[in-house]
Amino acid sequence: MRDLKHIIEYEKLLLEANNDLVKQAKDEGLRALGYTCTFMPEALLELPGCFSVRLRAPLSGNPDMATYYMSNRTCMYGRCLLERALEGGFNFLDAQMATETCTVTCRFQEHLQMMDVIKNPDFFVTFTDVPFKKNANSIDHYEKQLRAKVLEPLHEHFGVDISDEALMEGINKFNEVAAVITEIGSYRKLEQPTITGWEFQLCQLVSECCPKHLILPMLKETLEDLKTREPDKKPNYRIKVVLAGSEQDDPDFTKLIEECGALVVADRYCYGSLPGRDQIVIEEGETPLRAIARHELMISQCCRFMEQHIMRERKEYLANIVKEYNADGLIIEQMKFCEYWSYERTINTIIMQRDYGIPVCSIEKEYVNNAVGQLRTRFQAFIESVELKKIQEKRGGAI
Repeated sequence: MRDLKHIIEYEKLLLEANNDLVKQAKDEGLRALGYTCTFMPEALLELPGCFSVRLRAPLSGNPDMATYYMSNRTCMYGRCLLERALEGGFNFLDAQMATETCTVTCRFQEHLQMMDVIKNPDFFVTFTDVPFKKNANSIDHYEKQLRAKVLEPLHEHFGVDISDEALMEGINKFNEVAAVITEIGSYRKLEQPTITGWEFQLCQLVSECCPKHLILPMLKETLEDLKTREPDKKPNYRIKVVLAGSEQDDPDFTKLIEECGALVVADRYCYGSLPGRDQIVIEEGETPLRAIARHELMISQCCRFMEQHIMRERKEYLANIVKEYNADGLIIEQMKFCEYWSYERTINTIIMQRDYGIPVCSIEKEYVNNAVGQLRTRFQAFIESVELKKIQEKRGGAI
């Protein structure tokens, strides 16, 4: 297939957190608000005079300095973020909007707060407590936290407008981006998808890591280009897979899977679009803030929620994605030392095969991908096993 418009530009933008579009927005006088987790609603960070940046640490090496502070028995994602901060890579931030969700990223943000790492006199960190359950009381608590720990500090420090009208602006901006990303992603559902998993991940990541008012026109042009894109006459993949799991902001990891012959058609992982690009709908009688709090809490597929019925809903959600996107199998990845996903990956590996009959490849990986050879072998073996299963099913028995 021919190159999609702006794909090469997206790849360049993702090489550093302080990319050209971030610099342009800063030159416009906008405040850069960092975050690491979807429990910090993007819509709240798109208030007038602000823009959101989901933090990554691309091109990371060995995080030696961060390991000194955080130990080598913690998730490398959190350590690489701290390493990048110590290197000065996040000095453009005006605030870090932290959530007390993932333990290691929480520790990373505590270091930003305590060590005076960010060389910006206006910089501050604020922590939002996120409930572990999905019910009316949880929404009440979350809404109060978002007001006290996000809206009020932004108004106090920067004079940001936090009225309902301003919040509606943020919701509309978020929904517009979400609609474009969702439509781009819909082309993965075709019998012969006209966008690769690697290309889609680039689109999704720039929508999170670049100022929305600057990246949205480019994404719209990519979508228009995609509408006339023709698939290759002969597909260059052998099976389709859903990629699920913990933190995954590395397009090269997706590219590695696809180079082995498995087209990634859906992204159910941290930094992915499912369900992160579901649009915010304001129900009757709700304020914009209440709608944001309810939306983010109730759509979440995060494995912090450990009630049995919620866990079962997550398995059903994942199985439905496999069906909806016509996938042949499921790759579940987990960042090494990720406590939540170590349990979730183990359970999913068993349940998805036993209860839903979905072939599963279960992977533990580091943030810095140094085990390319081993992963390639695992993926190739998985693809061959799925192909054999499909042959068996066609023949109606064992080979």
